[in-house]
Amino acid sequence: METSEITKKRIADFLKEGKRFDGRKLLEYRNLSIELGVSNKAEGSARVKLGKTDVMVGVKMDVMEPYRDSPNEGVLSAGAELTQMASERVESGPPGFDAIEVGRLMDRGVRESHFIDFEKLCIKEGEKVWTVMIDFYSVNDDGSLIDAASIGAVAALMNAKMPKYDEKKEVVEFGEWTTKKLPLSKSVPVTMTFYKIGSKIVLDPTREEEDASTAKLTLTLVEEDGKKSINASQKGNEAGLTMKEMEEIFDIAEKEYDNLLAKFEKAYSEAEKAKD
Repeated sequence: METSEITKKRIADFLKEGKRFDGRKLLEYRNLSIELGVSNKAEGSARVKLGKTDVMVGVKMDVMEPYRDSPNEGVLSAGAELTQMASERVESGPPGFDAIEVGRLMDRGVRESHFIDFEKLCIKEGEKVWTVMIDFYSVNDDGSLIDAASIGAVAALMNAKMPKYDEKKEVVEFGEWTTKKLPLSKSVPVTMTFYKIGSKIVLDPTREEEDASTAKLTLTLVEEDGKKSINASQKGNEAGLTMKEMEEIFDIAEKEYDNLLAKFEKAYSEAEKAKD
């Protein structure tokens, strides 16, 4: 059901006073929990709950020819499926814009942050490389799917194990895994999507808050050698953002990176303990 104009106005009015319907601060994320190994078919998988938003992300791997412009590098692809189970707004048929956007932003956040060392996924230069496929499924959509998907992608990649590969037969032994993990950077990418509602900027909106927003900006940051950098960005929705608002968002992103990373690391650590 679409959020009414009256509710949108109430949300904007509340935000003017620094309030949200659920009592959170404007930049406060909801409770985050992660469950690992939710699929026994995937090389890595994670279920992420961000408040009432509930998503699943899986990682599958295969061997293919590399692209001509990167003969010694592995390949990454990402796709998303927004299910009717998650939201009555989702229609049957090919992926809509929202699903395509989630997939592209997962891909861009991982790729541009150099989280995966693609050169280490080369089996034989120019002939055989590993391809990493990230698949996203929505279970319940209560807003902030982009950030939940990005958290899930990082968790699933960290959880993944390399499948066995028979070099003589040149085939992947699906369902059989090694103990080797994916070659990942120690610098974990953090994706944050900022939403403008009225004159205020918020993080981790509920579905109603998302509906009330007029502009959004997704940023993926990493920290290396004590310095934070923005590795990927995408502007969304129709309204623009002023230079002052952009500068405000960049400042917030740098400060909130540590908070969200700590939140992720705590949830991931708890998920590892629960799995053991």
